[in-house]
Amino acid sequence: MRKFVFALTGATGSILGIRVLQEIVKIAEVHLLISSQAFPIIFQETGTDWKGDTEEEVQARVRKSLQSDTIYYYHEMDLAAPVSSGSFKTDGMFIVPCSMKTLSGVANGYTENLIQRAADVTIKEGRHLVLSPREMPFSAIHLENMLKLARLGVHIAPPVMGFYHGPKTIDDMVGFAAGKVLDLMGIEHDIFRRWAG
Repeated sequence: MRKFVFALTGATGSILGIRVLQEIVKIAEVHLLISSQAFPIIFQETGTDWKGDTEEEVQARVRKSLQSDTIYYYHEMDLAAPVSSGSFKTDGMFIVPCSMKTLSGVANGYTENLIQRAADVTIKEGRHLVLSPREMPFSAIHLENMLKLARLGVHIAPPVMGFYHGPKTIDDMVGFAAGKVLDLMGIEHDIFRRWAG
């Protein structure tokens, strides 16, 4: 079974992160990180309440919500978690959505929490890292941080909509963006109609 680190940060777009996560848990073990700022946004945007008083409580809520027992949750300040070490082997990491604060921390090697540390480890170990930055418009600072990471081989995948597949609902649009993120990690899916010419 494949193994991924997955982080949701405090930016709008948690619906996209959850949609990507729903596909990943079908084929992989997931080590989940959620920033404290993300919990209220997840609830506001999706009605999903994953907040809990302990790591175990959050993990139980997420597992029940996603109907998977292969999700392992770690608090963002748990710097002793397995994902903070390069010796903990994974197939890569996603940060969806990725706040500009997290993007800046990753781009500049500032690892003040477990999300940034896990991303730093992913880069230093030469593993795949996919970031879905959620801001618009991008400032020159945002773009410079993305360019710095792209030059290191990090995949930058902002949720830019495509319309050639004829989306009819918000779910269709979310599925398109989520599918493009999954493609970057080589995860098979059928959540949007591909261009066939």
